Amino acid sequence: MTVTPRERQEIDRANASGRTPVVFVHGLWMLAGSWQPWREFFEANGYTTVAPGWPEDPETVGEARRRPEVFAGTKVRDVTDHMAEVIAGLAVRPAVVGHSFGGLITQQLAGRGLAAVSVPIDSAPFRGVLPLPVSALRGAWPVIGNPLNYGRSVTLTYEQFRFAFANAVDENEARQLYDAYPVAGSGKPLFQAATANINPWTQIKVDTRNPERGPMLIISGARDHIAPWAIANASFKKQQRNAAVTEIVEIPDRGHSLVLDRGWRDVAETALAFVARHHPANG
Repeated sequence: MTVTPRERQEIDRANASGRTPVVFVHGLWMLAGSWQPWREFFEANGYTTVAPGWPEDPETVGEARRRPEVFAGTKVRDVTDHMAEVIAGLAVRPAVVGHSFGGLITQQLAGRGLAAVSVPIDSAPFRGVLPLPVSALRGAWPVIGNPLNYGRSVTLTYEQFRFAFANAVDENEARQLYDAYPVAGSGKPLFQAATANINPWTQIKVDTRNPERGPMLIISGARDHIAPWAIANASFKKQQRNAAVTEIVEIPDRGHSLVLDRGWRDVAETALAFVARHHPANG
């Protein structure tokens, strides 16, 4: 069992509420607390929410910044299996919303039939998604540019964060986001993603054909550097193989920080509208 005491408490709270649950999956360089405004927004609209961490995640940004080495060993399957364990504790199959690598993991969970409806946002690519835009390569280069980083945790400098996450906000907001959110991240997921199309045993696979996948909305920020439209649209075309509803929307003038920055509510409203249409709140 890898469910933490906090996660168990959130599962129990969700089950006791009797409300439709929504599970939020964060991405690389973030913690579960980054979803707090989204959780409050969804709960104000009748849902109950759970925001699991990745395995070994500290609970706070301060603790994570004091102990960056704890992230080093985490692989994508570790995270997906952990999220599946959390979902298994819920009395009702949840909606799942994820950002960046959390978007990839959201698609994997949907492909396992664990999501009633799913919303991957600025998702990392999976095997079979072929476009590799220069901006995405540049955004990942601080990690994959050094093979030794595979076994390390890597912290983004402000300049790296500004390019990869905060390119579509002004300098003042970019500084505020950098001070508030990013922590070290495992190098392994980025190396796994970079080799997914040449590694037949890759963990970066998504079952796009499972009839139990459920409706899916792919959201893409129009100015995202690290997961641009080319990746989102290629993922959408793969997901269209599924018989369930599959939609894609591009949010204008938004970068990779679209779930964190001052425009987060516009994105949350888009996600909520889709979730509510296919998995209504009962609270």
